[in-house]
Amino acid sequence: MKRIAGGMVAVAVLAMMPAARADAQALDLPAGTLGQQVTTLGRQARISIVVPDATLWKRRVPALRGSMTPEAALAEIARRAGARVERIGAVGWRLTPAPKPEPRPRVRPVARPTPPVPTPTTPTDIVVTASKRDTTRDHFAGQFASVSGEELERGGAGGTDRLVQRLTSVTSTYLGAGRNKLFIRGIADSSFTGPTQATVGQYYGDLRLSYNAPDPDLRLTDLAAVEVLEGPQGTLYGAGSLGGLIRLVPNAVDLNALTGTATLGTSATTHGRPSYDLQGVVNLPILGDRVALRVVGGHSVEGGYIDKPLLGRRDVNRTEIDSGRATLHVELGGAWSAELIGIGQRIRGADSQYADRFGEPLTRSAPVVEGFSADYAQGQVVVSGEVAGIKIRSTTGITAHDLVERYDATPPGGPDRLFEQSNRTRMQANETRAWQTARDGSGWLAGISYIHNRSRLLRLIGTPDQRTPTTGVDNGVTEWTVYGEGSLRPVRPLLATVGLRATRSMLSGRAVDVLAINRTAALAEAEAERAQTIVLPAASLLFDASPRLKLFARYQEGFRPGGLAIEGESVRQFRNDRVRTIEAGARYTAPLFDLRLTGARAAWRNIQADFIDGSGLPSTANIGNGDLWTVEAAAGVRPIEGLRVEGALSLNDGRIDEPSTSLIALADRTSSEPGAQSARAVALARLAQIPNIAGITTRLGAIYQAPVGRGDLTIDGWARYIGSSRLGVGPVLGQRQGSYMDTEATARFAIGGVGISATVSNILDTRGNRFALGTPFTTGRDQVTPLRPRTFRIGIDAAF
Repeated sequence: MKRIAGGMVAVAVLAMMPAARADAQALDLPAGTLGQQVTTLGRQARISIVVPDATLWKRRVPALRGSMTPEAALAEIARRAGARVERIGAVGWRLTPAPKPEPRPRVRPVARPTPPVPTPTTPTDIVVTASKRDTTRDHFAGQFASVSGEELERGGAGGTDRLVQRLTSVTSTYLGAGRNKLFIRGIADSSFTGPTQATVGQYYGDLRLSYNAPDPDLRLTDLAAVEVLEGPQGTLYGAGSLGGLIRLVPNAVDLNALTGTATLGTSATTHGRPSYDLQGVVNLPILGDRVALRVVGGHSVEGGYIDKPLLGRRDVNRTEIDSGRATLHVELGGAWSAELIGIGQRIRGADSQYADRFGEPLTRSAPVVEGFSADYAQGQVVVSGEVAGIKIRSTTGITAHDLVERYDATPPGGPDRLFEQSNRTRMQANETRAWQTARDGSGWLAGISYIHNRSRLLRLIGTPDQRTPTTGVDNGVTEWTVYGEGSLRPVRPLLATVGLRATRSMLSGRAVDVLAINRTAALAEAEAERAQTIVLPAASLLFDASPRLKLFARYQEGFRPGGLAIEGESVRQFRNDRVRTIEAGARYTAPLFDLRLTGARAAWRNIQADFIDGSGLPSTANIGNGDLWTVEAAAGVRPIEGLRVEGALSLNDGRIDEPSTSLIALADRTSSEPGAQSARAVALARLAQIPNIAGITTRLGAIYQAPVGRGDLTIDGWARYIGSSRLGVGPVLGQRQGSYMDTEATARFAIGGVGISATVSNILDTRGNRFALGTPFTTGRDQVTPLRPRTFRIGIDAAF
């Protein structure tokens, strides 16, 4: 914080947010110092609060929660702290120590009325920034979840797995950090990352993190929140959002205060090696209130817990992660500003984390080292402003993403063999949009976007010290898009929204390292170019049944472009796929109770799936048409002051009811008797289930916050059950996985700016089977991916 006249000043203003609201808001201000509380109030209510007295700044105040105007909340804080409030401008206030009243022995002072102490209520009304036009939660027609950065960092910063632990609608494969695929609402294509585009769009701010690469697994550090919109979200976000999208919302750069945080933690894992993590954040004003820099950095080592007896090695799956982010914010004058953003992350895995299903626990009999690496970098330039009440934002970025994976390909009784696959992705993108939103939720949005993405998939196979190239593929896509959305209220309780997106895609692909006998003919068949135009409509209705109850219905579409895939030593095309979804739901919000309920049906046509071909190599095909049904429910209750209990449930049923010739061919190879109709039918039924999606996922969690002595205590615990699912499609896939319970509990005690935390993860020390795959090759061993064994972490964090 910046010193002024020997005191302390707090200026809490959220950049690029709507103007401060004068009406009542749901506020949640934890106990702490007055400085901490007014800073939180300023961020939630988008107002400026100045505290020039250092003693007053450090004065402790109790928690304040309830529905009230910012002015009433500030008055209550001042009353409790013994201060007085002075207004300075339209959205600014100053707090100063209240003068001691002079003694008046014979006259009883008249008590002045003070605002009533609010009753506990639900958290602040959230602005759904992923809506791209500052839509509040009460005006959003669809299933939406927001997890605060504070929750995601509790117990130490982690990656996307922290989000999966908090939500039942998001699932993941478990090949390892930087190698996983994410799925939302049962839209899952396969277990591998091939040439197909992801089914979940991932964004940092307004720019997508990747196109057809796996989840980069960025550290979820120094974020305001992570938002999840269930899909499809094709009208606003285009290709690759069939299941939905995940948007990382960073904390805004503070132009007025020098602040920082530092966190250090160390962990001990049962049956494994120790781990440690450290991270830091610095916010540095550079030029008055016009230029500031925010830098985030972290380093973590995750100790291994899988043994390889054939190599004489223990705890082989050690993983190191280095991450960093920097944002330079510049006020350009008027309502305009610019940001330069850089993101980088480096992951090095010494070996994979899977084990043999029927061997000794936490061991694997692979005779080769299966290490991996993932490097990610992205740069963004963001310009935003306002003209005549219309907001404008333009984001341009470049992305580089490199992934190298190694798999055991040793045949039963054969010589040691290793398969290596490298995926090199380069992307350039721009999105520019303009929008205007009224307080009743009506408004409009118009935008254009450009994406050029090229990925090169190369593969080697052979002995560990001598491998030869096998067929690879190079795919490119260029997209030009225009899109728009408009909302209006034909009658007061009803908000109607329609949208449309038109995309022109130019696709190209070619084979790499073709080893066919007739190379000329093979190359002629292994190159393809084509163009296509996709139009995606959307429509929704939101009905305000009461101030607390919102009912909604939505229709949305999404698609993914096609490309070239490898099968054996040949290359062939696969077509684009498309999802059409109808959903309906309700949200109820009350001071002590809230509930969300949604049901959806999705029709998925020409499903793209990455599978394992007859030679044991990853391939891609359109496997048919399917239908998916999803029911989701989530509820929260506040039985006592400071305690919130949450429960969530997701039910999924997805089937491929119209198999393609490619899927039927896989069924023939899977059946023990290809000519027998009964064996073929059994194999086809096994392959027809949408992979990696459990029929049921449930979660129960509780968070308790209360002042204890001079400090504040937070206890956060949860249990999550993941039902059974199938691994994927193909002759070596289809194994059962899932059906396990995961648990975690964290306690943190903070005094002032210093906190000490203790975390126990996998409390029950469950082995489980998160993912029934480690290598796609037939090695004679069934595989499981166990949970990390019970782990204890102690951490300390400090803020200035």
